This record gives sequence, structure tokens and C-alpha cells, in this order.
Amino acid sequence: MGPTLRSMFEQTVAKYADKEGLVDLRLGTRWSYAEWDREVNRAANALRASGVEKGDKVSTVLFNTSEFATTLFACMKIGAIFNPINFRLTEQEIAFILQDADPKVVVFEKMTSAPIAPVAKTMSNVEFWSIDEEELPYAMNYYERIEGVTSERPVCELDENDPYAIMYTSGTTGLPKGVVHTHRHMVDQALIMTACLRLTEKDRGLTVAPIFHCAELHCAFFPRVMIGATNVLLHHFEATEVIETVKQEQITSFFAAPTMWNMMLQEDFSKEDFQTLRQGLYGGAPMAPALTMQLHDALGVQLLQAYGMTEMGPAITALTEEEQVSKAGSAGRALLNHEVRVVRTNEHGPAEPEEICKPRELGEIIVRGPSMMKEYYNRPEATEEVLYKGWYHTGDIGSYDEDGYLWVSDRVKDMIISGGENIYSREVEDVLFDHPSVLDAAVVGEPDDMWGERVVAYIVRKDSDITDQHLDEFCTSGNRLARYKRPRRYEFVDELPRNASGKLQKFKLRERSATVKE
Repeated sequence: MGPTLRSMFEQTVAKYADKEGLVDLRLGTRWSYAEWDREVNRAANALRASGVEKGDKVSTVLFNTSEFATTLFACMKIGAIFNPINFRLTEQEIAFILQDADPKVVVFEKMTSAPIAPVAKTMSNVEFWSIDEEELPYAMNYYERIEGVTSERPVCELDENDPYAIMYTSGTTGLPKGVVHTHRHMVDQALIMTACLRLTEKDRGLTVAPIFHCAELHCAFFPRVMIGATNVLLHHFEATEVIETVKQEQITSFFAAPTMWNMMLQEDFSKEDFQTLRQGLYGGAPMAPALTMQLHDALGVQLLQAYGMTEMGPAITALTEEEQVSKAGSAGRALLNHEVRVVRTNEHGPAEPEEICKPRELGEIIVRGPSMMKEYYNRPEATEEVLYKGWYHTGDIGSYDEDGYLWVSDRVKDMIISGGENIYSREVEDVLFDHPSVLDAAVVGEPDDMWGERVVAYIVRKDSDITDQHLDEFCTSGNRLARYKRPRRYEFVDELPRNASGKLQKFKLRERSATVKE
């Protein structure tokens, strides 16, 4: 049979029944693991009463709520397939995912009701459950559905190779694809990350990054459940509220995307605010070395970076606390039981796993490991292409250094070719982040009649007085950047387009740049 997420959860409940397991700050409610388990059983039996059987899908469009966590494990109890959806998506994007995933039940909240309402009216065969008190003509109330339902453990035959979830890719390059993960995939990922983070049952973890995304759910939340730690849910990210919560709840560990850490650095706080915090995990996007140094100096906490992608569970490499300064900017080394290679790209098809690059030679990053997806849902051709010869082809460009550390340079699709020269946007962005007046930066290529493409930089600035001339002088002075790599145009914006995991949606910037006429 093998381990499943249900058995993982129930083993923790058995060992730590009276220990605080889940805290929802939005509701002001605290559950022991035993109390939470009874709530999960009620939700599981309510789903069954609505016709959800093993293999059926249940979707959520929720922020960080106890209802999300309870619905998740309720699905595990009855073998349903969990489908967490990005709450920031538009009506059309949510409709696409729901039509693709074909769930029996969709759980949502007031803050996500605007895009849900028109979709719900067109899907009469799906039950929509709202976690809020307001009455809606197209939805049932979540709490009315579970009220009075038995808290007895439902019986269901479950195998480690059964699908646990369909998690849709972040859509950084276009339409999302449904990634199918099994129970065993996530038990292994949780076990690996528990060891990597050195978690114990004494830890108190904060969920502030979106829990629907695998970076938070699989790398932080599941490991804490596995080990019996306490899970504190903050509905959504507000820098000042995070700082206050860390103090009040005596948080020891949490995950945040680099842009979130950067926003906290802009607040007025001291190391005393984080005196219980022993570790900060980051990932979802590269962190500029300058930002790593600022965090190291300002917070005085141990930092750990995880690099990966939804298709791999997600984490495949890690940069440990001891390496944050000496290898700042690196993605680290392969996690336990993972094999990561950099191979030469192939213009005529997928990169060959045997064509391994030398140290410092750029190529495509490929990987295989215990948490690699089963498939893309309903997309056999895309699955075959990306899992060529048993390796997941990431589409990321990178290299290994002489010490065996992985460095991620760019996405294959984000590489800029100008005058026949390859320019990697990460290199340019790291230089821009070194400027004290730059809060956020993204570099893309835009069409150029002479050079094919030219480099354009989108800048979120701290200082409104900074100009493109200042930045151009900064980039080219002191041998920071070769002249052919420097941005030929700067555009100052209020914010950059990012998805919920903090990843830049560069396709949106490229679309914007393509419309520029000069």
C-alpha cells in the first residue's frame, strides 16, 4: 500500500492529539490535531453526501484559510483529487481550469466571489460552497453543508500511487497545464523538506505565502504537519502584519517569495521583532545577491533557498544557511534522492540527457527525482515532450560551478539574442538590484530592427529622482556589465506583474514591449 497523505496526517493526529495543530488568525480559532481531525472527517463525509467519490475532483479558490486546510485533508480521507486554484486569476482563467479539471465541488470565499459568480451560473452540475455567511443564489454555505455531519473516519481504500492533486502551472508563459501528483510524491517531498529544514514538533510555522501554491503547501505546510509542528494561517500577506504575527505567535519558521522578503525589509523593524524566528525559507523566484545580503544583515535569521517547479513537487535543490553569503545567487545543490544535470541545448528537439555540460558551460537544467509529476492532466503529448527519456526538462538555462553548485541564468524563452549575442536577463537584473534606489527590476527583450532584440528594463524605484541616465551609468561603470548587455530602454512602473508565487510573468512585459513604437 505504502504511505499516503492521509496516513501521514492520521499518524500525526495519533501522536500529537492534544497539541495545537492549526491556528486561523482570520477566525481567531485554534484547533488541536484531534479537533482538526474531527473537522476534517466532517468535511469528508459532507463531500461524500454531495456525491464526491474516490477519483472525483474538488476545487478551491481560497486564500490562506482553515477551510482550505480542512478541505485538503478531507479529500485525502475519501480519495478525492484536490485542485487548488490561484485566487488571483481572472474569470476566464478560472473558468478554463474548472472546465479542464471538471470538479464535483468548488469551495470559495467572499474575496474570490467576483470571478466565481459568473462561472458558477454556467456550471449547474457543480456544487459551489461559500465559506462566508452571506446567502448567494448560486452557492451553498460550507458550514451548513458540514453541520451535523458525523465526525467518524470515512472508509476508503487508498494507494500511494493514487493521484492526490491536480495543480495548475503558474502560467508565466501562457495557459496553465494541470500537473498530476500522487500521494507518494508528496510524502517524499514532505520528508525531504522536513529534514532539510530541520523541523521538529516544537516548531511554530507561519503560512503567509499563498497556500494553494506548491512552494508553500509542499515545502512548508506539509512538512510541518508531518512532524507535528503548529501551523498558523495568515489570510494574506501584509508586511506589517507578518512582523506582528511573528512576534505574537512566536513563529520559528516561514516561507516567503523574494518580493515578500524585500517588502518586509522596507518596514521599520528590528532583530528583536524576529527573535523567535530561527529560519526563513525563500523560493519561487531567484533572489538577487544584494537582497540576500540585506536580509542576512537585517534579520539575523538563517535563510534557506529552495529552487524548483510545480512539475517536480517543487523543490529540487537547496542553498543552506551556511552557503547564503559564500554562494549568494546560487540555487544550491541537489536535494536528497534528486539528480540534476545541465545539458547542451538542442535546436531540433529536447535536450539529450547524455550531453552533459562542463563547469561554467551554460545549458538546459534537467532533473529526475521521487516527486516528479505523473503527467500533465489530459495532455499526453505535452507530457511526453517534457519528460523526455525519463528526465523533466525544466526550460531553465543554467550552469554548475567547480564546487558543484547550480546557477540559474534564465528561462530558455526569456533569453535575449541581440546582434547574435546571448544575453541572460538574470545577470542584468542582479546588477540593477545592486543600485540602492531600485526596489524591483525585470529585464526582457523587445523587437529591434537592427539587432533583432534589445534589452529593456522595467524598474520599480525607491527614489523617484532616479533616471534612466543614472541607471545606465551605474550598469556600465566599474565593469559591472558589458555594454552590449546594458538596457537600451528603461521603463519605470509602480509594480511588476507577478503570479501568486512571486514569479515574474515576463510574457506580459514582452507583450507590453512589443507595442512600443520608437
